[in-house]
Formats: sequence, C-alpha cells, structure tokens
Amino acid sequence: MLSRSHPKPARSGRPRSAAADEAILEATRASLVDLGWSKLTMGDVAARAGVAKTTLYRRWAGKNELVVDAVAVLFDELEMPDLGSLAADVEAVVLQFAALLDRPETRTALMAVVAESTRDEALRTRIRDSIVNRQKRLVLQGRRRAQERGELPVEADEATAALTADLIFDVIAGAVVHRTLVSAEPVDADWARRFTLLLLAGVGAAAAE
Repeated sequence: MLSRSHPKPARSGRPRSAAADEAILEATRASLVDLGWSKLTMGDVAARAGVAKTTLYRRWAGKNELVVDAVAVLFDELEMPDLGSLAADVEAVVLQFAALLDRPETRTALMAVVAESTRDEALRTRIRDSIVNRQKRLVLQGRRRAQERGELPVEADEATAALTADLIFDVIAGAVVHRTLVSAEPVDADWARRFTLLLLAGVGAAAAE
C-alpha cells in the first residue's frame, strides 16, 4: 500500500506586526503618563494605538505584562560605548541611563511597575527577566572590553565572575535610580565622574581580593 504525504497546514491568523507593537507600546507609555497605573486600561491603550482590544490580548495577557514590555524596550536603547577606557565608558553609560530615567514616560512607567510588583511576584519576575537581566549585557560588555585593554583582570572562576557582574550592575542601577527618582537630584557630568571613580576603586579592590 502506497503512503501519501500530507502537506503541512498553513499557519492561520495574521503575522505579528512590528509597527502595531511599536504603536501599542508607545500608547501604553502615553497612557501611563496621562492616567497613571490605576486608571490605565487595555481599552484605552487600544484606542490610542488605533488597534482592536483583541489585538492587545493576543500579544499580552494583561496590563502588567504590557507595561513591563513598554518599559523594557526603552532600556534596550542603552548602549555601552567604546571610548578607550573603562572610566570613560562607565561615565557615558551612566549619563545615558540618567537621561533615559529623566524622560516622563520612562520615569512614570518604571515607578508604576516597581510599586505594583511589591504585591505581585509574577510581575516582579517579569521585570527581572525583561529589564534587569537583559540590561546586564552592558556590564558584561564593558567588563570584557576593559579586560581586553588590560584594565581589569580576567576572573577565572565563572561563578565568581557572574556574582561580580551582578554586584556592579546593582551598584550602578541602584545609585542612578536613587539619585534621579528618589532624591530627584541631577546626574550631571561631574556626578558621573565622581561616581565612576568611587565605583572603579571598589571594582579594583574586589579584583585584587
């Protein structure tokens, strides 16, 4: 008996639109600035983005996931420059980070999701996966370049190296977020320079240890 091959069924539904995603995430940030977390709804975002509400729910289960992704794409704009020295690279990325946090849409969205995550473990996990862990790439990239220049030693133990990278990220993120969002003080070139000197002194001490 001869066997017959069956063609694979065609995928149903429309392909996901990058332009629609961008419009939705931009509308989410605008809604947060205008309405705040408590009044933001999926319906309002859909209306602002010019899409059906079902389009949102096909992509995101609810507003928690939507807002985190709307924040995450902003942080993906950050880049670790290559300015020839670790100090210059760190100062530049600190100023980039501070400028990003100074934008109303970033500040409002980040404060909202962090506050809400204190009551929602799943949201806290999504923030860690989509924002924190993704942005640790900057530390890893900067450290690798510094090691290639001979500014930092290579840590032979991978577990220790990972812990060091986590600590560096926590120190930079914590200091800049506290300075801009909690203390409401400016992060200018002088502050970035003094902070970088302090940070690199600590990194050097940790490496020597």
